[in-house]
Amino acid sequence: MTDGYIAYEAARATQAQALGAAITRLTGAVTASAAEGALSGPGPVFVGIGASLAAACAPVWALRGRGIHSWRLGAGDHPLPFPAAAHPVFGVSQSGRSAETLAVLDSVDPARRFAVVNVVPSPIATVATGGVLGLGSIPDSYASTIGYTATVAALGILADAWDGGRIDEGWSRLAAVFAAVESELTPRVRALAPLFEGATHADFVGTGPAVGSAEASALLFREVARIPSTGMSTRQYLHGSMESAGGGVHVIFGDTRELDVAETLAGAGHRVILVTSEPVAAGPLLHPVTVPRLPAAQRAIIEILVTQILVAAVAEVRGVEVEEFVFHNSDIKVAAERPGV
Repeated sequence: MTDGYIAYEAARATQAQALGAAITRLTGAVTASAAEGALSGPGPVFVGIGASLAAACAPVWALRGRGIHSWRLGAGDHPLPFPAAAHPVFGVSQSGRSAETLAVLDSVDPARRFAVVNVVPSPIATVATGGVLGLGSIPDSYASTIGYTATVAALGILADAWDGGRIDEGWSRLAAVFAAVESELTPRVRALAPLFEGATHADFVGTGPAVGSAEASALLFREVARIPSTGMSTRQYLHGSMESAGGGVHVIFGDTRELDVAETLAGAGHRVILVTSEPVAAGPLLHPVTVPRLPAAQRAIIEILVTQILVAAVAEVRGVEVEEFVFHNSDIKVAAERPGV
């Protein structure tokens, strides 16, 4: 196990309870910030890396659905200083130590620096002079579980409340829904692990708000099961990427065009797992996993739960130790305390 983190299954075992507690804290904090007028004006720009970037996908979709201009941007994909603009910039980092995200915030006008982090205090929380939304320093696994789901919740609640919006009542019930879905789906999802036994790769594909679920799932499969994996949007997949199907497994998230994609792939002889809220008949190669119909950010949390269950079972099938990572890069995290900060 990696220092400073808890075991993957230990984090998962208490995830529903920890998620419920985090949602209660986050709802209170966001409500208070909104009452103070701190969540108004031009829509937020979320910058992050890895799972933190994926976590912002569904919340950005929700904001755009309300007519609010909002973006999620890879923290390492822009020359610095970050361009000046009226939009507040939120650094999203579960550890609060992501080097690329910190560099972006360091280059932004102090009044526009905000953060959504798990660990407070942390370098990113310290430089976020505009405001910090903390998850509560929840113990997390190295291949993130509760850190990811709580980050999606934080961003989703923030998106709901932005510029006079109302926090969806479903957040108060989500932990119970999460626990019920986990109990119901675990045997079904674990039974799908043998599909990956000889897989050379995995494609994860999602409709607009589920692109983050596809990206985060691909990351988990690379980290936990060491299967070369790619996450992308349904529409990108249709524009040529699905032509290389063969030898892998296709995991698809969505309820509309995704149903046709799943049936097309299965009909052509490829293994498909379809995570959907629509009723879909199973076939020899088509394996539907039914999830509840929820608002985008809440659904994203349930979608990644399916992946969390699946990837642990796949690691067992392939004989991979979940806690053993191959590479440890020294330049992606800054020290917990920076000189002069």
